[in-house]
Formats: sequence, structure tokens, C-alpha cells
Amino acid sequence: MRILVIEDDRKISSFLKKGFKEVGYAADVAGDGEEGLLLARQDHYDAIVADLMLPKLDGLGMIERVRAEGIDTPVIILSAKRSVDDRIRGLQAGGDDYMVKPFSFSELLVRVQTLLRRSQRTPQATILEVGDLKLNLTEHTAERGGEEIDLQPREFALLEYMMRNAGRVVTKTAILEHVYDYSFDPQTNVVDVLVCRLRNRIDKPFDQKLIHTIRGVGYVLKTD
Repeated sequence: MRILVIEDDRKISSFLKKGFKEVGYAADVAGDGEEGLLLARQDHYDAIVADLMLPKLDGLGMIERVRAEGIDTPVIILSAKRSVDDRIRGLQAGGDDYMVKPFSFSELLVRVQTLLRRSQRTPQATILEVGDLKLNLTEHTAERGGEEIDLQPREFALLEYMMRNAGRVVTKTAILEHVYDYSFDPQTNVVDVLVCRLRNRIDKPFDQKLIHTIRGVGYVLKTD
């Protein structure tokens, strides 16, 4: 999952970015409304978390422009404004949910996950299955052939991404962008290391291998 955080308070944006990373989500941060709008236009995000009191372009204006341009990424508004009128304006501008500061990250995460499941743009299954491999997104568990597999957050995020793209080759660049939150560096081997770790978890103990390397391109998860 890839989240766009639009927040000018650096402490809050850093807190959100760290929180999303800990559960295996990649998070990009924009410090003002104009930058947030630019990122929302340029990249694919599964959800946007946006403040209302933003420099350059306020949150309401940013959301209205996002919606006017046909971008239907789910948006959760975070704001210190707590009146009913403020909430109504935020939802009327195109927000999907509204949370008042101070807030609980665990509640925010649940709301993000709920929006993702309800989104008609990208329907989110709660259980992904490829062959005898099963990933439960709600319980954050994985199993193969009925045997539970213990995965670290990055491994879980990579497996989810590959299962959502089962049968399709995913490049190292795409993995970096969706599992991590920085652009491709041809010198880095973090993807190779992460794929190797995941292979040891889900393939090594079994006869049938699911993760296949496409040399010079990337990796594919498939049953044949």
C-alpha cells in the first residue's frame, strides 16, 4: 500500500510516515497543498491523508482540485477544526472521512483500511490466495499449505504486492516504490535481499516454488 500524507507540521508528518512504515505501508510526504496536488497527479496512491490548514493551497482547495481532475483516491482529512460545519465542508469538498486532531494512529490506520476495502476504484479483498498460499490482510497473517508463516512487515508488504499482481512481472523499481518510499537506485540491492528473505519464508520449505526471477526485468509470483 502507498499513502500520500499532506501535512505541514513536520512532527505529525514524521509520526505518520513512521507509523505507516511500521505496518508495511510506503508513505510519501508533502509539506503544502500545491506539492500534495502535484504528487496526487503524478503517482498512484491507495489513500491520501491531508490536513486542512496548509500553506500555498489549503486542504479544501487541494481536495476540490483533485476531485475536479477525476482523481478518486480515498481522502481522510486530519484537522484541528472540530465543528460540525467544518466536517461538512470537508466532506462536501470531496473528503471521504474526517478525523479531529489530536488523533490515535491506530484509529487512523483502521479508517484507512476501511476506506480501502470500500473503495470502488480498487476493491480490497481481505484474503488473497495464490495456489496454497493465503494472505489474510485483516489479521495480518500468512500461511501456505495450512502452515502459518511468520513475516516481517516489509516481507508482508512485498508478498501482498506480488499476490495482488500474481502472474504479472513486477520490476525492482515498482517494488521500491510500493514497498519502500524512495525512487529506484540502480546500485541498491535492498529488493534482492528482501525477495531472498521472502523466498526463504514461503518457498524454501516447499517443493513447488512460487517466486520466479525474470532476469533483467524483475520477479513474478505464479503457480506454474
